[in-house]
Amino acid sequence: MELRGLGIWIGMTRAGFARAADIALPPLCLGCGRGVSAHGALCGPCWSQVDFMERPWCAVTGIPFPYEAGEGAVSAAALMNPPSYARARAVMRYSDRSAMLVHRFKYSDRMEAAPAFARWLLRIGADIAADADIVAPVPLHKRRLFSRRFNQSAELSRAFAGLSGLSNMPDLLVRVRATRPQVGLSGDQRRRNVAGAFRLGPGGEALVRNRHIVLIDDVMTTGATAESCARVLVAAGAREVSVLCLARVVPPGGASI
Repeated sequence: MELRGLGIWIGMTRAGFARAADIALPPLCLGCGRGVSAHGALCGPCWSQVDFMERPWCAVTGIPFPYEAGEGAVSAAALMNPPSYARARAVMRYSDRSAMLVHRFKYSDRMEAAPAFARWLLRIGADIAADADIVAPVPLHKRRLFSRRFNQSAELSRAFAGLSGLSNMPDLLVRVRATRPQVGLSGDQRRRNVAGAFRLGPGGEALVRNRHIVLIDDVMTTGATAESCARVLVAAGAREVSVLCLARVVPPGGASI
């Protein structure tokens, strides 16, 4: 009875602290900042404007098909130019609303979004996480990290690892060259921009060999950055590399067969 009473008291105390925290820091929509019922949530209007990725999609790139193509179907683009990663998945299509979510997290220090985004990543990548060994973020160059103060991909990786139970390796990859921002560059320019920009961190080869690595990033546009990172990991002996990101640019009409 005493233990049961102690458990009830602890539960009531935690609930009291949670209520006090909500009063001091009320939960706000991750998108627009309106009041919502719980932390890490979207209000109804913002939720309705986010285009979450759903099947059917290419089994490799994760880009949706415009129609049902059968389980395990692979797009023509992935067949003609197979990426170094085995699978990629994105939570939502890149749009004005998803860009707002990412930018608020990335540039406005909305760190409370990381646990919510990690839950979204796990929902879309549960099958990937079930077979993986290590989670690692796409790294920032040290100069950009200094100016931005944190790596948003590293925060996502840490939160995702906590939910999935996988080992988080924030320094598995390092960005050895300060690349120019990818915004506004063509596909070829993006690939040239990040070519040779990544290396394994100290002791990385022993960690990577025969392991399934999950790369975490915020946005995929052409996939050039993910491809460059995956090449390094595969060359070091990784069994498989998968990619999970918050948002991905989807070509008009989606993936084609």
